[in-house]
Amino acid sequence: MSKILYVMTGATYWTLADGTQHPTGFWAEEAVAPYEAFKAAGHEVVVATPGGVVPTVDRGSLAPEVNGGQEGADRIAAGLASFTELQAPISLEDVDLDDYAAVYYPGGHGPMEDLAADATSGRLLTQALESGKPLAAVCHASAALLAATKDDGANSFAGYRLTGFTNAEETQAGLAPKAKWLLQDRLTAAGADFEEGEPWAPYVVVDRNLVTGQNPASSAPVATELLKKLG
Repeated sequence: MSKILYVMTGATYWTLADGTQHPTGFWAEEAVAPYEAFKAAGHEVVVATPGGVVPTVDRGSLAPEVNGGQEGADRIAAGLASFTELQAPISLEDVDLDDYAAVYYPGGHGPMEDLAADATSGRLLTQALESGKPLAAVCHASAALLAATKDDGANSFAGYRLTGFTNAEETQAGLAPKAKWLLQDRLTAAGADFEEGEPWAPYVVVDRNLVTGQNPASSAPVATELLKKLG
């Protein structure tokens, strides 16, 4: 059994272009589906957040309409309740990458608020990438990659094929016109080779030790790819 590090947002809101705070946090499915896959494969999960704060679930991610109906919503809620590690996170600042076999970042709009500019997370991502350990991010969690820079100032993920929540999806969700910036635009500007599939459909990109998923539906397939890399 090995340990998988879950790096999660500590944010409870996302600041929009007009300064208003859009309530958010992490997206339930993106935390629960990989967690269940990792635990079923016999791995231990450790949660880390900036400052060690207990992560907040985006209430919108618990609604039946985003979980394929009430049955799906009930299943996600039950999965969240069994994810007891969420209640006892360690501080991101105290993480020793050597203790972990892989690193996973679940999304939600929260990472757009904190992890996108978190230098500690950025250093961890650069270190994980260079170590060759399996590293994964889903949906808006790809925003965390923006904080990863090399000594020369270039983004650590420049030249990598990857994905994340797309402009098309943000537009269809109704938040694109209200956002300060869009994830796809920023990752492309940072030099990443951004790829996109159909909106809301599972889409996973694997490049070297990096695994990224486009949206919530991609979280389980991302976990599958990460587990393949762990052998």
